[in-house]
Formats: sequence, structure tokens, C-alpha cells
Amino acid sequence: MSNQLDKIRELIELRAKARLGGGEAAIEKQHAQGKYTARERITMLFDEGSFEELDMFVEHRCTNFGMDKKKFLGDGVVTGYGTIEGRLVYIFAQDFTVIGGSLSETMAQKICKIMDLAMMMGAPVIGLNDSGGARIQEGINALAGYAEIFQRNILASGVVPQISAILGPCAGGAVYSPALTDFTIMAKGMSYMFLTGPKVVKTVTGEDVTQEQLGGAEVHAARSGVAHFATDTGEECLALIRKLLGFLPQNNLEEAPIIHTNDPIDRLEDSLNEIIPDSPNKAYDMYEVIGAIIDDGEFLEVHSSYAQNIIVGFARFNGRSVGIVANQPKTLAGVLDINASRKAARFVRFCDAFNIPLVTLVDVPGFLPGTGQEYGGVIVHGAKLLYAYGEATVPKITVTLRKSYGGAHIVMSCKQLRGDMNYAWPTAEIAVMGGKGAVEVLYAKEAKASDNPEKVLSEKEDEYTKAFANPYNAAKYGYIDDVIEPRNTRFRIIRALQQLSTKKQTNPAKKHDNLPL
Repeated sequence: MSNQLDKIRELIELRAKARLGGGEAAIEKQHAQGKYTARERITMLFDEGSFEELDMFVEHRCTNFGMDKKKFLGDGVVTGYGTIEGRLVYIFAQDFTVIGGSLSETMAQKICKIMDLAMMMGAPVIGLNDSGGARIQEGINALAGYAEIFQRNILASGVVPQISAILGPCAGGAVYSPALTDFTIMAKGMSYMFLTGPKVVKTVTGEDVTQEQLGGAEVHAARSGVAHFATDTGEECLALIRKLLGFLPQNNLEEAPIIHTNDPIDRLEDSLNEIIPDSPNKAYDMYEVIGAIIDDGEFLEVHSSYAQNIIVGFARFNGRSVGIVANQPKTLAGVLDINASRKAARFVRFCDAFNIPLVTLVDVPGFLPGTGQEYGGVIVHGAKLLYAYGEATVPKITVTLRKSYGGAHIVMSCKQLRGDMNYAWPTAEIAVMGGKGAVEVLYAKEAKASDNPEKVLSEKEDEYTKAFANPYNAAKYGYIDDVIEPRNTRFRIIRALQQLSTKKQTNPAKKHDNLPL
């Protein structure tokens, strides 16, 4: 009996040792930097008492450079599963207290096991990244470990939601796993991402740059678009993951959970009847429109600091999760450009992969002109958004509020890209181009031949605007299904979503598409 008790005591002691990771001193150092340990983060993220840890006793097998004397139970990553709001989720959390969270062959095997389980069970996988990169002592084995993880990221893409939180350093090969996942969240002041660090940059290019300037949270959230979210603290980052998962299904074969709401379906929003300015060149705030029509004004914006001329994010209508894509007239007049096209295209494809209907709010004067855009490949990038909408088979509802001109009209989920319900407000202007530009092309000769060219063009502009800058021309051909009163927008979207809830549409059989990249 005592022998059995001794073995149980040994197990308890080993568990306690494993939970200490790199030891008390390393934990204190992590806390001194304002960072939590891997296990503390998991406790904050998961439902209380739901986490089940796996592979607690794994150790690395490296003997080079004295590594046989530096062994820790768990080997620098905590893996397992638990629940968030009662729903199954898999997780790996890198432990910076163990050899700087550096990736070894065995750490990669632990992560791959979790990803394989997530795929088999059809549940989301979350990665909490806090790692100094590949474990140099292991050489090619560490690189092979990264590649194994990346391969699983690729195969899981579009099958289960993948979320990456960056809660410390993430450099070199380590950055590719987050880049392959659906959403990347960075915590300001404590996280950074880059392929080559400041020292290498200095050596190769001569640039003096800090870690924060090179790959901090605000840089990636606002300039590169690598990060979808940037939070002020680690706690906020974890709370955001819980919130984000609430809008998503468990996998690509399921629907997102329906959340009860007391917000009436037929709530009228009279402010919308007056929100569009009389002058077509005057801006208004699209956030006011979004907030007015969605359930309880709750909108989870994605990429809020990046390409602000377009807004994307999650909301609910009558409890059902939707993806919203909306032009923002307050920024660059709502034009589409390279970054806005890429941002919206990826969001549209995510929603389509996970059965989340799309609601598109249109007020777009066109694409941003200029050599910067053309040399940067705006044609191909604009085609990504066009492609994403045309490929999507989820319910698609489009509401044109004001301008919808030229190629930008087509790209923003028009009827011919299989928009299911295309509505317009009475203020909608749907045409090849604005009146001024159109008459300069159509009546150039006539104006030139007259005594008062400006008067001719002005009169013709009024005629053109009256004839085409309205939704009825498009409605005449059935390209707009109905012209609706702005205050009824919420009700009409919800009715359309109810009607489309049994939509079945498939694309032609193929190995995969060839998206314009």
C-alpha cells in the first residue's frame, strides 16, 4: 500500500514541478515585465476548471551544447483543451520561462498533436505565442518542427477557426504560423513580430530601428495589416478571444451560435432617414449606420486601425452572427484602394468559409487613382475583393446608401456577383461614374463648340444626375431588388436573412481555385 502511495506522491510532485515551468525566478521575471505565465493565461481564457492539460511530462531530446542538463517538464509549451462559454476549444500556450519559449522538436510535436485533435473533433484552436524563436541548439530539427506546424495551419484553414495571440516576442520562422491563421491579436507594449530583428536590419540595410518600430502591435495593426487586433493589455487580448469566438461556429460544417436578444426585429431608426447629407461631396459616419441597424449596437470590428476607408467586422441580426463590410465616407471618401481591397477580401473569404452571412453597406465613389496604386498592383488587389464576393456562397445582402460607381459598384457585392438581396436607399446613385465626369466625356465636343462650355456642362450634368444618380434605373432592370426606406433597413435585412437561412449554392467542382494573389 505504501509503495502505491509513494508513486501517487511522486506523481503529485512531478505535476507541481511541471506547473512551475522554468522555475520561481523565471516566473518572477515574467511577472516583472507585466506578463503572465502560459498557465495563468489559460486560466484567464477558459471557463473555470475546464482546462485539461496534455503532455505535461514531455522533455526535449537534445544533447548538444549542454542541453542534456537543461530539461524541463512540458518543454516550454502548455497544451490541452477546455471550454469557452461551454464550447470545446484546443490550445497551445508557449511558456517563456522555459528556455525563452524557444521551439524544439518535442514542443512542435506537442503543438501538432493539439492541432490534429482540433481537426478531428472540429473545434477551434488557439495559439498563445510568447517565444524567442527556433531553439538554435536543435538546428534543423527545430526548423522541421515549425514546418510541421505550418502544414497543419494550412490544412486546418477554412475547416476550424484558428486564432493567434502574440503576448511576447515572435520572430523569424515563428511569425508564419500566426500569419497562416484566421486572426492575429497583439498586445501593445509587450509583443512584436518580425522576420529579421533590428540587429540584422542594421547590418544589411544600415537602418536604426527599435523592436517596437519594426514590429510592434501598433505598427502591425495600422501599417502592415499583419495584426487584426491590438489590445492595451494581455488581459484584454484574452477577453477579446472569448468575444470573437462567440461570433464563430465550431467548424465549417456548423453555424455560429444564435444569441438571444431583446432588440426588436422591427425597430425603426428614424435617424437614418436624415443621415445622408444633401451634398454628395459631404461625409457622414458609417459607424452610425452600422450601430443603428445591428442587435444592441454590438459590433466587433476587425482591422479597425488598418485601411480605414473600409469597415469590416462581426455583428448580429436577430441573434444571428453576420459579417459586415461597409465603405467609410469619412476616410478617403470611402474609395477602394489596395489595402482596403485586401482587408475586405480576406474577411469575406473567412465569413464564406465558416457559413457567416455577409451584409454589405455601399457608398463608394470608385478606386483610388494614381501611380502609387497602379504600380502597387491595385488591379490585382481589387480583383481579390471581386473574386471573394463572386466565390462566396453564403447569404449575401447588399444595401447601397449613396454612391456606387463604376468598377467599385461591381466589386461591392453587386447582383451579378450572386448578391441574393440587393437593396438601395432612395439616395443611392448607381452609375458608371459621377455626373461631372460623365458629361465631360459625353458632351466634350458639344461644350467645346458652344459659347459657354461651363453652362452646357452644368446643364448636362443636372440632366445626367436626374436620369442616372438614383436607384430606379438599376431597379428597372432588376439589379436592385427593392428601394427601401432607410429607417426600415434593420427589418428588411433580418427578413432577408430569415428567407436565406436555407440557401444552398455550390461552386463548380475543382481541386482549388487560383485566386489573384
